[in-house]
Amino acid sequence: HDGGMTTPTSSTTDQIIDPRPILDRALATGAVVVAGVRPEQLTDPTPCTDMNVRAMLAHLIGVLDRVAALGHGEDPFAVTEAPVPDDRWADAWNESGKRAADAWSDDAALERPMALPWLEGSGAEVLASYFSELTVHTWDLATATGQQPDWDDTVVAAALDARQILPAENRRALHEEISTEMGLDEVAVPFAEAVPIADDAPAIDRLVAWNGRDPHR
Repeated sequence: HDGGMTTPTSSTTDQIIDPRPILDRALATGAVVVAGVRPEQLTDPTPCTDMNVRAMLAHLIGVLDRVAALGHGEDPFAVTEAPVPDDRWADAWNESGKRAADAWSDDAALERPMALPWLEGSGAEVLASYFSELTVHTWDLATATGQQPDWDDTVVAAALDARQILPAENRRALHEEISTEMGLDEVAVPFAEAVPIADDAPAIDRLVAWNGRDPHR
């Protein structure tokens, strides 16, 4: 992998896999974890070193709002993270999740060509690319708040399938390249270097390790 943009093609299959049921399942797992956050934990650190629990909640909801923008054919990076009262995080998750799901309700969105700085493809492929970020940050939130959710095997497998979008090495350079191109301080993708892990480790551990987290830390 040269570390550049991955451009999936439709030559391998004429059948677009519908990622929307997997989004629904990712939203369900996230809802459990978000609802499990206690008020006194909001300022605790998370495995994503530049975010505490409150910031991670805001970022996760922002991811859902970007997913919704994509479904509507809008610019996902024009989305800003709106302030949420501390007693409304679970409601905000559910509301943003419903908006994201509704935005993709039209089957035509799955076939619409879309482009992100690190990926070009159909709407279905671009939507599927968000499963990794949603799942990894849900893990960040669960780990930070002492939760052990029942990870959905289908969601984790779909997130692992998105690994080819990120190069195995030199991710920091890719992060800087994309951030500069977009005029952003940061982009909403985990770009930490991969952590070595056994091939037979649980799927969730392999996913977070690929995204730069040490699941045994």
